[in-house]
Amino acid sequence: MHNSLKRMWALLGVVAAIAAVAATQAVAAHKAGPTIVIWTDSDRAAAVTKVANDWAGSSGATIKVVTKNFGDIRDNLGTVAAADAPDVITAAHDWTGKLAANGLVAPIFLNKATTKNFPSYTLNAFSYGTAVKKLYGVPVAVENIGLVVNTKLAKVPTSFAQLEQEALAVKKAQHQTFGIAVQQGSGGDAYHMYPFFSGLGGYVFGTNKAGNLNPKDIGVASPTLLKNAKLIDKWNKEGLISSKVDGGAAQNAFLKGQAAFWVTGPWNADTLRKSGLSFKVIQVPAIAKASVPFLGVQGFMVTKFAAAHGVDSAAKDLVTNFMATPSAQTQLAAANGRPPANVKAKVGSADSVLTQFRAASKGGVPMPNIPQMDSVWNDLGQAWVRSTKGSGAMPAVRSFKGAARSIAAKIG
Repeated sequence: MHNSLKRMWALLGVVAAIAAVAATQAVAAHKAGPTIVIWTDSDRAAAVTKVANDWAGSSGATIKVVTKNFGDIRDNLGTVAAADAPDVITAAHDWTGKLAANGLVAPIFLNKATTKNFPSYTLNAFSYGTAVKKLYGVPVAVENIGLVVNTKLAKVPTSFAQLEQEALAVKKAQHQTFGIAVQQGSGGDAYHMYPFFSGLGGYVFGTNKAGNLNPKDIGVASPTLLKNAKLIDKWNKEGLISSKVDGGAAQNAFLKGQAAFWVTGPWNADTLRKSGLSFKVIQVPAIAKASVPFLGVQGFMVTKFAAAHGVDSAAKDLVTNFMATPSAQTQLAAANGRPPANVKAKVGSADSVLTQFRAASKGGVPMPNIPQMDSVWNDLGQAWVRSTKGSGAMPAVRSFKGAARSIAAKIG
């Protein structure tokens, strides 16, 4: 009997010891807090790491930043194993429709006080839903292209006619084959050509009565654009625009003083600052209509995997309550070279390059965020390539009509 009691007490001691170890581990795990995995690109990795760790310092969480090519973030999210998946991603707003439709990102909520700090279009850009729209991302940065003017070579144009005249004068003086340095290349570039497209009266998708984008209303060959399409033929004939110009050729021509006008965005702000050139950034002057740019809104989204990892509430707190703040967005803007989405965040001095690009965004159109936009980019870009390639170019009316038919067939 005595030996049995000894064995029982020994066994209870072992059980107690195991329980104590387990409790200690549980407390340690609790104290360690959740680990939030963030996917971002190399341009933003340092800034995202710093800002996210500012939040983690007060929340007890651990941040793990994984660097990927920007486009791979979207593409890999649909194929990654759950164990390796991110909880938060840096994202472009035009990914929203596809990611939301595939259930890869989670809806989020911003309170009214925070919402007031964002232009409505930035929030709409990250919203999606066929019946009821939901917000899927916190806007952090806005980018758009503008017209950079070398003010030593040309006056800042106040009309498109003046832009055309001065661009062709510099083209002639520099023995160039094009007047405006706007990138296309054989693959086309519908994004950089959008101010000319919108200025001629083109649009991508109209909206329905509910205000949602309507993929059946395709404006690539709108009546207004077709009415003005002969201007494209004129630009092609005189060499104002050439689809043979790619990104490198456009940049080199401007930086070497061989072109007085360059269509580019804030990602080249440092290049401009270091160029030694006197320049000003404006919006492309109106043609038949305002020549507004596409707007790209970048931000953070919470993935479906955050819930599976048990960090859903922490991930949403990071994104909605911290990344949305003026302080966080000021830091991200300084590191990323993009104007912040939060209107209370600082963008630098009044004469900064970012401030000029922000002014050039006036009236801009957020790139459509519905899945059908994937069917537009190539055909719209190729419409410009065919009609601005110089000798042997296709008449613009025919080129854009063909693009519209192709897009409609793909969308079905």
